[in-house]
Amino acid sequence: MYSELKDIPSFESWRIIKKVNEGWSTDSKFYIEDYDGNRLLLRISDAASYDNKLKEFEFIKKCNSLAISMSQAIQFGFCNNKNNVYILLTWVEGDCLKTVLSGYTESEQYKLGLQAGRILKSIHSLKVHPTENIIAYDKKDKMLDKLRRYENSINRVSEDQFAIDFVKNNIGKINSLAPVYKHGDYHIGNLILTPCGMVGVIDFNRWEYGDRYEEFYKIQSFDVEVSIPFSIGQIHGYFDGEPSLEFWNILAVYVAYTSLNSIVWAEKFGEDEIDGMKKRCITAFNDYYNFKTVIPNWYKVNSDKYISIK
Repeated sequence: MYSELKDIPSFESWRIIKKVNEGWSTDSKFYIEDYDGNRLLLRISDAASYDNKLKEFEFIKKCNSLAISMSQAIQFGFCNNKNNVYILLTWVEGDCLKTVLSGYTESEQYKLGLQAGRILKSIHSLKVHPTENIIAYDKKDKMLDKLRRYENSINRVSEDQFAIDFVKNNIGKINSLAPVYKHGDYHIGNLILTPCGMVGVIDFNRWEYGDRYEEFYKIQSFDVEVSIPFSIGQIHGYFDGEPSLEFWNILAVYVAYTSLNSIVWAEKFGEDEIDGMKKRCITAFNDYYNFKTVIPNWYKVNSDKYISIK
């Protein structure tokens, strides 16, 4: 069993190997315990992804220099007779915030959001050296191309033209700031509540360079439906208070775009996922008053009652 893992150097020291099925990643993931009681996470990918996975491993090591709860990078290399590459990390102890957050008071949820925002800010603070081979991060053409795919899709939502026009008319606002290292999938499903009550971060496999404000659109996509106080806290934690109007102007473009594009993205996963993304899309339309405003209603109505909480 697990013969494809046997040429990983530490394989013989593993006592327990369990497949992990959560998440959308194409990686195969395994929970590992060794004979010394260490708990580990193993990610397996196709060998063709070696260069990208090496960059991911190096990015995780960069983030390990930060004072945040996350997996520590241990090993990287080929396995399965060089048909696969692996990344071996420490396991992050705790529970997924998405599943436990409802058990906390609104004030506690907000404070956890503050933590999440400060963690994200620290990731964005990592120095991007000009000597590094940074790929072009300007996504405008790519976004417009995907928007055209949505326009030609059979799964469009009704009365969506205002959102399409909003993206096209405002896309010049994105990427106005210097690129940063991004987690790439920063939302409540990739955050952990550790046993000591701290927020931890997992799943760095979608990291990239890019627009720091793009990280926040998943608050609208995933976090608000679980906890508005947490969502507001994440924004306040990142900005140490109220964000600028520039932030809201840029974020609204990403929200409008991803509300539509996520429907096309979901097509490969079936009708249930398509329906879920359509519902989130309509929610975003309502929260932004069909993008006649750039500050969502859930924030406008609730922000003041949390801003004084530290």
